[in-house]
Amino acid sequence: MSFSYPIRPVADSELRAFAEVPDHAFNSNWPTDKLVELDRLVFEPERSLVAFDGDRMVGTTVAYSFGLSVPGGTVDAAGISGVGVLPTHRRRGILSALMRRQLADVAAGQEPVAALFASEAAIYGRYGYGSAADQYSFVIHRGEGSLRPVASAPAWPAEVAAQAVNAATSAVSVAPPSLRLAEPRDVIADMKAVYDRIRPTRPGMVTRHDGFWQLHTSDPEFMREGSSPMRCVIAEDSAGPRGYSVYSVKPDWGRDGMPAQALSVRELFWTDPAACAALWSDLLSRDLVKEVRARQRPIDDPLLHLLADPRRARARVTDGLWIRIVDLPTALLRRCYSSAVDVVIEVADDLLPGNGGRWRLQAGGPADGSKPTCERTSNAADIALPVSALGAAYLGGTRLGALASAGQVTEFTPGALAALSTAMWWDPAPWSPIMF
Repeated sequence: MSFSYPIRPVADSELRAFAEVPDHAFNSNWPTDKLVELDRLVFEPERSLVAFDGDRMVGTTVAYSFGLSVPGGTVDAAGISGVGVLPTHRRRGILSALMRRQLADVAAGQEPVAALFASEAAIYGRYGYGSAADQYSFVIHRGEGSLRPVASAPAWPAEVAAQAVNAATSAVSVAPPSLRLAEPRDVIADMKAVYDRIRPTRPGMVTRHDGFWQLHTSDPEFMREGSSPMRCVIAEDSAGPRGYSVYSVKPDWGRDGMPAQALSVRELFWTDPAACAALWSDLLSRDLVKEVRARQRPIDDPLLHLLADPRRARARVTDGLWIRIVDLPTALLRRCYSSAVDVVIEVADDLLPGNGGRWRLQAGGPADGSKPTCERTSNAADIALPVSALGAAYLGGTRLGALASAGQVTEFTPGALAALSTAMWWDPAPWSPIMF
């Protein structure tokens, strides 16, 4: 038996019905009407897609318009979210039809990449997405958050010290900031100043328009699940904000009368080492807190080097942002490369054939100053890989050598794999702290 499920965007007036599908798909226990009010802050109706069975919505997805930081630059990106199918309509090809239509729509526009967070990691590789930014989760128990002191600056020669002070990332430690408690909604400007300063330097971070800031700082009681309201600490000095943390605390007392509260770190950003240390020290030393939990932390989080005993972080790695290359030459030209490379890659892409075939990528290192080139070629391939592997490596965090060891990348010319992997690697590591 064959089924046909027409697909189309929905109007804003249909958002309530649209939201019911992911409510069922993700087993939500939050009130749909209240979620819809929040969704309207960021929902882009023209970028939604819904599959219909008769007049009933049975499958959904939506894209958000973002700027995405990539190594040495920024690209326009489609942030994919709300992918779901009603439990009664699974295994009928609806999700595949939605994903294929969405990729075609993105490819017809101006965004060379798409990005998403995967609810299940086994799903999106078959649509060309690659896991591009791993992330840590931490659980630190009471009394285990002792930090090393932030190292003092060495006695640099005067000209070296002056150069470091003027650098974007200062090698010279600065005085500890003062900390100020605030309600998140009251300090959006301060948080935005910190976030926008960091974002261009960190691959994987996305732009936040005013609607996303409003959504981010909204704190409805039904989302708290027994925790306190969200609170914010601003790290600052006379020149302005240097970092911030957003957190909530779930109050609890053990049967023995001892405090057993759990503090959840929602966000923690810093612009210098002293601000980073001050914010972590504040949260890890709170009274009555039995454990501090932090999710979606960067894989190179300085906390692991700040802790006197880094094992106490109980670090656990999970996948974070997934990347899909939509317009291959544009995507590869929009980022920078850590070293010189001249390599021919054979790319397989069943869903977007325009990406497939052989491409010659040439790029100089950071000091070269020339722009990379990526052109079709008939030359023999040095490396062959699926588009999902290229997406995994795109932000500079996933090593192609590891993918080759897993059989996902094939090297034909000795040394080509190492050259391309080294060129695509980037510091700092990619991190997408905002789930969408």
